[in-house]
Amino acid sequence: MKSLGKWSQTIRIWWGQYTAYRINFFLQVIGPILVFFFIKYSLWTEIYKGMSTSSEGPITIGGFTLENMLQYHGWILVLSMLTQGNANFDLSADIRLGKISTFLIYPFNFWEYHTAGFLAFQTLQWPVAFFTGSILVISNIIHGPSVVTLMGVLLLEMFISVLQFSLQFLSGLVAFWLEETWVLRVLLTIITTFLSGAVIPLDLFPKTFSAILAYSPFPYMVYYPVKVAMGLAPLHLHVFVILTAWALAFAGLNVLVWRRGLRLYTGAGM
Repeated sequence: MKSLGKWSQTIRIWWGQYTAYRINFFLQVIGPILVFFFIKYSLWTEIYKGMSTSSEGPITIGGFTLENMLQYHGWILVLSMLTQGNANFDLSADIRLGKISTFLIYPFNFWEYHTAGFLAFQTLQWPVAFFTGSILVISNIIHGPSVVTLMGVLLLEMFISVLQFSLQFLSGLVAFWLEETWVLRVLLTIITTFLSGAVIPLDLFPKTFSAILAYSPFPYMVYYPVKVAMGLAPLHLHVFVILTAWALAFAGLNVLVWRRGLRLYTGAGM
């Protein structure tokens, strides 16, 4: 119970930090991906309009009609809110400002503190995602899945969130060697966004490239859960195994990088 209370108190501290400026937090959660969604919405609408009509039926690109494509990106808007985080920024700031030393007197260690921050961010952004999803369903941009499918997608998103946190933690630890890590964060975002199918569906990628990507965690971060939510792919148990394996691999790498960075940090007398 004492340990549970410690976690609860730390999460509340993070809640206070995130909601001190509520509008800023709301824009941080929804702003960038909402702008990205409207850009993709407009772009794909114009692409389909620019193509010659077919008397045999609606225009398709890679098996996607315009309705399918807009629904695909609508689901990306919602599901992205369930997995994004702020761990890399918070962590790199603590390292750069020399705050690691203060954790020696805290009841929480550095890892636990930032894990609590991750949990706090998740609990705050999920309601925003549900609200946004409801608006898109009402607007008929996306279609609500069955309860069973929805529960499966939400469970999948929890696993993806852990993987995202492991990746963000790793990029944040680079602050031991770099004074500014924003370039790395932007680069990681670009790579993840493109290879996960958040820009264009992976169905439009060359088959050889898609086959290679299947061995990476990227297709399972956006493309696969969106297809499941749309009812175009079944929910396979082995995907949870793949996500868990990659999350553990990144967690192990985090430990190694942390230990090496901490030796550098203490060696500098900070």
